[in-house]
Amino acid sequence: MKPYSIRFFISAVMALGFASVACSQDALPINAAASVNGVIISNDAVEQGIQASLSQVQKDSPELRKAVLGKMIEISLLSQQAEKDGLANSDRANSQLALIRQNYLADLELSTYISKNPVTDADVQAEYNREIASLGSQGMIIEYKVSDIAVATEADAQAALARIKKGESFNQVAKSVSLAPNKVQGGAVGWVQAGQTLPQIASVLVTLSKGQVSPAPIQMPQGWYLIKLEDKKSSKPPTFEQAKAAIRKGLMQKKQFEFLSELRQGANIVVR
Repeated sequence: MKPYSIRFFISAVMALGFASVACSQDALPINAAASVNGVIISNDAVEQGIQASLSQVQKDSPELRKAVLGKMIEISLLSQQAEKDGLANSDRANSQLALIRQNYLADLELSTYISKNPVTDADVQAEYNREIASLGSQGMIIEYKVSDIAVATEADAQAALARIKKGESFNQVAKSVSLAPNKVQGGAVGWVQAGQTLPQIASVLVTLSKGQVSPAPIQMPQGWYLIKLEDKKSSKPPTFEQAKAAIRKGLMQKKQFEFLSELRQGANIVVR
């Protein structure tokens, strides 16, 4: 059994919590999985921990469920001890708890928005039909092998672009300055279709030749990007059944992007 880190379950603890309700260890409430010194660990919290484990390619099993509950008991013991040691109100704790809460609420807001504005089967079918129609008379899909660099400001992006123009490799600059997780792979994204990317990226991507870097930084909601077209190929389009999962994911990302754009337009954002 792979070991589980304490941090792995923090989101579940923050989301569903350990109810601060004292009760007898012998008389647990209906929705309680366990009680630690009278503090309840809910079945909902355990289930969320299990789902998080399953997303990490773990397989559901009695052993996994036992391990998840055991880890949550350890978390409860440690958090109770932290309270006793006066750590709960420290600046470090308050800062980290605020960040965890902020991240959870952001995820919750996005998931709530998508649940209220779902991508329907009709939306997916219509997008598939549109993409097939856009292929033209040859009916072939164009795919692009892309790398990218993500930075916080336009000035950072211009500095990175200047290094590339002076002869430094895109791969090396990505490893040096990119804020995206794929920086360790030199910014490699892999094969994508233009329609699977956001409009700002797609409009530049289709104009690039093999080996070319975007001539100017691209502004995105989360920062500024440079992209490089590593390679390009054409292939026959997949059937609707083969494509529908990817199309649904792309439409959901588009909805999230549009929602974030609306929030940005109505916000007062100041960046140092």
